[in-house]
Amino acid sequence: MKQKDYYDDKYILELSEKISVVLPDFDAKQFANDLIGKIGDKELFARFDQIVDSMEKNMGNDYSENVRAFHNMLGPELAQPEGMFSFGWWLWPIGRYVERNGNKDWELSLAFLKELTKRFTGEYAIRPLLKEHSKEVMDELILWTTDENVHVRRLASEGVRIRLPWAQKLLVALEEYKRYTIILTNLKDDPEKFVQKSVGNNLNDLFKEAPEKAKYIIAQWEKTPTSKAREWIVKHGTRNQKQP
Repeated sequence: MKQKDYYDDKYILELSEKISVVLPDFDAKQFANDLIGKIGDKELFARFDQIVDSMEKNMGNDYSENVRAFHNMLGPELAQPEGMFSFGWWLWPIGRYVERNGNKDWELSLAFLKELTKRFTGEYAIRPLLKEHSKEVMDELILWTTDENVHVRRLASEGVRIRLPWAQKLLVALEEYKRYTIILTNLKDDPEKFVQKSVGNNLNDLFKEAPEKAKYIIAQWEKTPTSKAREWIVKHGTRNQKQP
């Protein structure tokens, strides 16, 4: 089954029921009528946008109230690092809703994404927050780099990538380079491959945009004793660079 086909009529009915539990005034019937039989010809992100259009139409207009309610429908945290790509798919339109509206209450949105990422990725929804509140969000992500939850640590890295797949380019890594460097440096010896891959991909993105800045970060790391995690990250981050 293609990824987009997960979001079918059955999914719409299940999502409408979940939202109704936490938002009793949600017009689940109209939501279903808006979508059932009408998204099967759409690509993945077009489906998300049509779902979010109907969510916005059939929920109340208080964004903060809606997000607080969504806290109550997240379910249990994932037990494994890569689990978000196996079990959390149903939450993607919720993240898309936050991606679209998050700056209406960016602090609440950021707190919500910290919980969302423990069940499914928040890497897309966090990017508008970074664009509008770069310093404040980056400061929070620096704290996340030391979080005990692997998904939170990964989001601290993945969210600030310059060239995140399926997302518009984000240059906060250059605009807040000092903070960005702290984030990657705090994660350079992370024991989880899930995080290591994200940090390496950050370096790879940075090499494409500002190679001297990428080289500087690696040079600073070389001033301290290395680790197997760091060696892997650097190798992954420099995989497209010509070796001397």
